[in-house]
Amino acid sequence: MGTDHQGIKQKDERPTKMQGKIIKGIAGFYYVHVVGSGVYECKAKGIFRKDGVKPLVGDDVEMEVTHEKDMEGNIMQILPRKNELVRPAVANIDQALVVFAVTKPKPHFNLLDRFLVMMETKEIPAILCFNKADIAEDPEIAGLKEVYESCGYPLLFTSAKQEENIDRLKALLRGKTTAIAGPSGVGKSSLINLLQSGVKMETGSISRKIERGKHTTRHSELIMLGEGSYIMDTPGFSSLYVGDMEKEDLKYCFPEFAPYEGKCRFNGCGHVHEPGCAVKQAAEDGKIHRIRYEDYVLMYRELQERKRY
Repeated sequence: MGTDHQGIKQKDERPTKMQGKIIKGIAGFYYVHVVGSGVYECKAKGIFRKDGVKPLVGDDVEMEVTHEKDMEGNIMQILPRKNELVRPAVANIDQALVVFAVTKPKPHFNLLDRFLVMMETKEIPAILCFNKADIAEDPEIAGLKEVYESCGYPLLFTSAKQEENIDRLKALLRGKTTAIAGPSGVGKSSLINLLQSGVKMETGSISRKIERGKHTTRHSELIMLGEGSYIMDTPGFSSLYVGDMEKEDLKYCFPEFAPYEGKCRFNGCGHVHEPGCAVKQAAEDGKIHRIRYEDYVLMYRELQERKRY
C-alpha cells in the first residue's frame, strides 16, 4: 500500500514515506516541511553523494520517517527541479522579490539591474519593491516609476514602518515560493516579519535544533507565509556579478529592448557602438530609460572584457 500526498501512513507501509520541501540545511542536516505534519530533521542518503547531487533549500523531496516522536527522517529522493541558482544555492523559485529603498539608502541602479538580469537568465519572474515610501518625496517615487514602469516588472512602493501596501504584497506572494533579494539597510527583515505575522509553522522542538551553530543567519532559509506560500531569505544575494553568460545574450535580459529587436541596421546588433541601432535610438529618444541603457552598456563591456582574458 502507498501513502497519500500528506504522508498519512496506510496499512502495510513501514516506514512512513512523505513528501515535503527543504526549508533549511545546516551541517549535513536538512529540515523538511511537510504540510500538515511539521518539520522533520533529515539526513540525505549516501546515494546523492555518489551521484554528485546535493539537496538544496527549496527542493521538493521524498523522505521516510525514522523516528516519528523526534520528527527525524531520511531524504530518499529529490524530485525534479524547476530551476536552480548557484549563488545562493537554492532550487524551485517561482519568483523573486527585489527589494530596494526609495531613499536612505538611495537605490544603486546598477546593482538593481544586475539582480533583474540574473533573474531573466534563469527565467524567474521578478517583482520590484521599493520600501521606505513613507520617508520619500513624491519626485523620488516618480523618478523610480519613470525608470522601471516601461520594463514590465510589477512595481510596488511599500512602507514596512507604516505597513503600507503590505496586503498587496502578500497577494503577489500567495501560493508561490519567492526569493527575496536586495542590499542591506532597505528593510527586508521588517518586510519579512510583517509578511509572516500570524503564521506559526508546526515546528515543535525542531526550532531549537535549527538554531544550533553560530552561522545560521548565513544560510538560505525558507519561511512559511501560509499554506503553499514561502519566502526565501537569501543572504548571498546582496552582491553579485552578471554570471557566466555570452555578451550576445545580455540584450534579451532587458525586456524593454524587445520591441526594437530586428529593427537595427545590422543583424546581431549588440546595441552598443553599431550605427543604425534602433535600441540606441530609442534610448536617445527617451523611450528606453537612459539609466537602464547605460547599465546595459556597462555589463556588456564587462562580459566583453571577461571573454578577452
